[in-house]
Amino acid sequence: MAKVVFSLEGISYGEVQDKLSSTDNRYETLEGEIAAKQFNSYGAEDWGESGAIDQLYSHNGFYQDVSSEQGFIFSKYQQPQQQEHLYSNYELLDNLRFDIASPPIQACLEEIAKFGEIPTGTQGVVEPEKEKQFPFSSSSLELLRNYGSGFKRLNRERRIEPSNDKNTTFTKVESRKLSVEEIMRIAGERFIRSCSRAVEDVVSLLSNPFDLSFSGLSDEEIRNVELAEFLLAAAEKVGDQQYERATRLLNQCEWLSSKNGNPVQRVVYYFSEALRERIDRDTGRITTKQTRMTRPFDFEVAIMSSNPTTLACHEQIPFSKIVQFTGIQAILENVAEAKRIHIIDLGIRNGVHWTVLMQALASRYDCPIELLKISAVGTTEKQLIEETGNRLMSFAQSMNLPFSYNVVMVSDMLELKEDLFEIDNEETVAVYALLFLRSMIAFPNRLENIMRVIRKINPSVMVVTEIEANHNSPVFVNRFIEALFFFSAFFDCLDACMEPDNPHRTITELILYTDGIRSMVAAEGEERETRNVKLDVWRAFFARYGMEEMELSMSSLYQARLMVKQFDCGSSCTIDINGKSLIVGWKGTPIKSVSVWKFL
Repeated sequence: MAKVVFSLEGISYGEVQDKLSSTDNRYETLEGEIAAKQFNSYGAEDWGESGAIDQLYSHNGFYQDVSSEQGFIFSKYQQPQQQEHLYSNYELLDNLRFDIASPPIQACLEEIAKFGEIPTGTQGVVEPEKEKQFPFSSSSLELLRNYGSGFKRLNRERRIEPSNDKNTTFTKVESRKLSVEEIMRIAGERFIRSCSRAVEDVVSLLSNPFDLSFSGLSDEEIRNVELAEFLLAAAEKVGDQQYERATRLLNQCEWLSSKNGNPVQRVVYYFSEALRERIDRDTGRITTKQTRMTRPFDFEVAIMSSNPTTLACHEQIPFSKIVQFTGIQAILENVAEAKRIHIIDLGIRNGVHWTVLMQALASRYDCPIELLKISAVGTTEKQLIEETGNRLMSFAQSMNLPFSYNVVMVSDMLELKEDLFEIDNEETVAVYALLFLRSMIAFPNRLENIMRVIRKINPSVMVVTEIEANHNSPVFVNRFIEALFFFSAFFDCLDACMEPDNPHRTITELILYTDGIRSMVAAEGEERETRNVKLDVWRAFFARYGMEEMELSMSSLYQARLMVKQFDCGSSCTIDINGKSLIVGWKGTPIKSVSVWKFL
């Protein structure tokens, strides 16, 4: 197959903003409210049943929500061979039942740290409020200190090194500001150490550091570490259902944090809000209906409209552009000899990513395109999907590119069928799933139907982009820690890429809270809509449908690395190869993955 690479010169989202700009003024209104400091509502991640599928989810790591008597703890970090070992033994757990109580948060911190160990599958039964001391080995503490060092980093740089002194003095490797994730890692280690001491009052605990000193940290960094410790302590109390104690700690967090402060303060602010909502839900102070009414805007509407904040994020935050250019390059290579191309977009959003493909196809003179057809799949907001089509049609006409746009609307993904796409025999089909499959994890029967339909269509290529994180554990404290470190990295990125008072940053952080942090921390059951699983889980899932992972070409990797250089903050953006797929991260923490598949 011919290797096709298109130049990024002259191809950018910035040049097509005018043509794709939406007349929807909802975001302008929202920005004005924020600027006027009148925006006080809760804010949503991203940018975050049948019998057979139940067993699939048990085997592949799509954790089903458990009953009030069940719960499992799995290690966060597992090498591929270890994950395969875990999948193959999930059936051994089917008949086991465990106590409902969430494990103490320090136990989860230790569990997450053990990314280099083969998991045993379960932990012992945890009895809430019986044990107040939890002894931890020095090896476990060391693993937590090195949280994140298991990720491959392009610069191969240790971020923090503990000294050899028995008093555990933290020393900065170089004179620079600690990242938000590093602050959280230090706070986690201190929290574990302090929990091994018989201390009743967490406030007095923090005023007495128990020989844990910080050499070379600024006063602000020390305050940030202590603030993060308050958050960890509050989360543990929430997990233990000690709501009065948790509330007192959250009061302290909210007093010291701010949605307009430094990135650590912002992370703590939003996680505190989510913890407080969880308390209100658990105690019956608010209902699910009331929480939905507090949303300042509809997340689905926000990501489907071509608003200024969406475009600003594309231009200033590197993750989306990197995975989109990489995925589009893979599609171009697989349709290099096709004259009639049919793209099936599962969740088209604002469609701005297709302008890159259009520009590349319009300049393809060796094999002129006869028709580019895009079928956009959706269950709601038909008008917005049609508006996206109108903008793309106008853009295609400006380049004299033969183009057609088809809206495939179904009330439920269970109703999706092959014949709705009107596929011509002469068409070469490609499927594009941008952060879509994750939305179906909570509904396995719908996900299974989607995959069956795609398999029947048998596209030449399927590009999948997902969040590279595990936010689907049925255990609250597991999800909390996973989410805390993930969003710490994301907020650190926003701090590097946008000014503190940038209204687009404020809106983006609010979106990350409303459909990300809030969903993962405050909600349970079907109300927990935002769920992410890692690439290894998707690999095991896709294998059931006869899908084979395709290796990214050198051209695709070139596009990814070239795109990184386009950003001022690109030096902190890490690119790594996981198997045959690409992982994009921030300072070594995985954020998104892009993988390419074909059906055997």
